[in-house]
Amino acid sequence: MAPAITSPRRGVLGVAMGLAAGLAFGAGGTIVKPLFVEGWSPGAAVFGRLVIAALVLAIPALMAVRFDIRPLLRGWRTVLAYAVLAVAGVQLAFYASIERIPVSIALLIEYLAPVALLLLAWARTRRMPHSVVLLGAALALGGLVLVIGPTGSGALDPIGLVLAGVAMIGVAFYYVVGDRVPEGVPPMTLAWSGFVIGALVLGLAGLVGVLPMDATFGEVDFFGLRTAWWIPLLTVGVFSTAFAYVAGITSITLLGTRFASFLGLSEVVFAGVIGWIVLGEAFTVVAIVGAVLILIGIVLVRLEPEAAVAAPEALPEPADADEPEPEPAPTGT
Repeated sequence: MAPAITSPRRGVLGVAMGLAAGLAFGAGGTIVKPLFVEGWSPGAAVFGRLVIAALVLAIPALMAVRFDIRPLLRGWRTVLAYAVLAVAGVQLAFYASIERIPVSIALLIEYLAPVALLLLAWARTRRMPHSVVLLGAALALGGLVLVIGPTGSGALDPIGLVLAGVAMIGVAFYYVVGDRVPEGVPPMTLAWSGFVIGALVLGLAGLVGVLPMDATFGEVDFFGLRTAWWIPLLTVGVFSTAFAYVAGITSITLLGTRFASFLGLSEVVFAGVIGWIVLGEAFTVVAIVGAVLILIGIVLVRLEPEAAVAAPEALPEPADADEPEPEPAPTGT
C-alpha cells in the first residue's frame, strides 16, 4: 500500500526526487541519440549504459549495506524479478516492440502503467478510487496522448502491441517494487543489483543473437561538438541510468506507488522540452497543452484525501519483501 507521508519535508523531497528522476530519464533519449546516428543498436546502447551504471554504483551500493549482501540474498526473488522485469525486460520489450509498431504507439502503451496500476487496484480491492484521483488520471492520460501524439498508418502488429504491453508491466513493477524494497536493502543497492543482473541478461541475449549488439567506436556529434563515443555513453549511464533509478526508487519510498507513478509521467514532458531545446525538435502548442494536462493530473492525484489512501496497492506484494524474520543467509557467498 502507499505509505503515508509523515511530514511535508518528506513530501517535498519525494517530489523533488521524482522530478529529478523524470528529468534524467527524459534526457536519456537526447543523450544517447548520437550513438544511434553513428550505427549503435539499441541493445548495445542499453547494455553499455547498464554496465556503466553498475560500475559507478558498485562501491556506494555495497557501502550502503556495509558490504553485507545477505539482505540481497534474502530478498533474491524480489531482486531478480526487479532486474529482469523493471530493468532488462522493459528495455528488451520496448525496443522489440518499436520494430513492429510506431514508436509513439509503443511509448503511449508503456506510459499507461500508472493508469493500469490504478485500475488493477480498483479491480482487486473493489474500492473505487476517489473522484479527484480518477479526474487526475483522465487528465494525465489525455495529456499523454497529446504530448506523444501517436501516429502511424496501417494495421498494428499484434506481437508489437503485446511487447509494448510487457514493457508497461515492467514499468508498473518498477513502481510496485520501489514501494516494497526488501528489508535492509537501500534504494541505491536495489538499483545496483538490478543493473548487474540486467546487464547480464542483456549480454546473454546479445551472445545468443536475440538482441543485436552493433556498435562503432569513433567520434560522434554530442551537443554541437565532436567527441569520443564513450562520452555520451558515460553520460547516459551515470545521469540517465544510475542517478535516475536511484532517485526514482527514493521517490517511490517517500511518496508511495500511486503518486510516484503519475509523477513519473513528467519524463514525457521533460523529454519533449529537452528535445526542443537541444535538438530543435518541434514542441507544438498541442504538446504544450498536453504537458499542462499531465501536470494538472499529477497535482489532482496528489490531492487525494488522506482517508482514501488506505486502500491496498495494485499488485500483490513480492513473497519475500517483508518477511518478519529473515532466514539464515546461504553459506559460501
